[in-house]
Amino acid sequence: MTEQAEGRTPRVARIERKTKETEIQIDLALDGRGHYQVATGIAFFDHMLESFARHALFDLEVKAQGDVEVDLHHTVEDVGIALGQALRDALGPAEGIRRFGACLLPMAESKVEVAVDVSNRPYLVYRVELANDRVGDFDATLTEDFMYSFSQNAGLDLHIDKRYGRSPHHVVEAIFKGVARALREAVSIDPRESGLPTVKGAL
Repeated sequence: MTEQAEGRTPRVARIERKTKETEIQIDLALDGRGHYQVATGIAFFDHMLESFARHALFDLEVKAQGDVEVDLHHTVEDVGIALGQALRDALGPAEGIRRFGACLLPMAESKVEVAVDVSNRPYLVYRVELANDRVGDFDATLTEDFMYSFSQNAGLDLHIDKRYGRSPHHVVEAIFKGVARALREAVSIDPRESGLPTVKGAL
């Protein structure tokens, strides 16, 4: 069950995306409690999306079928596209949001800094180098592809900077949790903000 301010339209969205390579359905509620049901066929990616929902306090359901026997890239990228579209749709006119969010998140020996502007002017800065690119069967470099697709379709100016860290597992998990925490702040409603948080009149 989601929570919302009295008189405010529920900030929810459903996205269905089907291509020759993937079939995806996403249900997203921004004013949730961090409940999730995720099934992409990629165990580590599921874990990252579950952590994302829990730390953003979004209610998230993801059902994805893709040609993972060929490559994980199509599924990871297309889930990023669909999740970005869902976030953009759920925000609606984005009135009253704080707009900016940031998080400096430690994970064991790793630390990642994330900053986000919900600006509808998408951009990704991704300064992450990994000691190796494998987390079990998952290619950790796909994290950048996911964040690019997500930011472009959600309209986010998203900056991700690895301060330090050796374990690719810890670094990637810190990225997903850091993005979640930054977005949790950025899309939250500011009781002092009655309109759009911009002098331009539109995001």
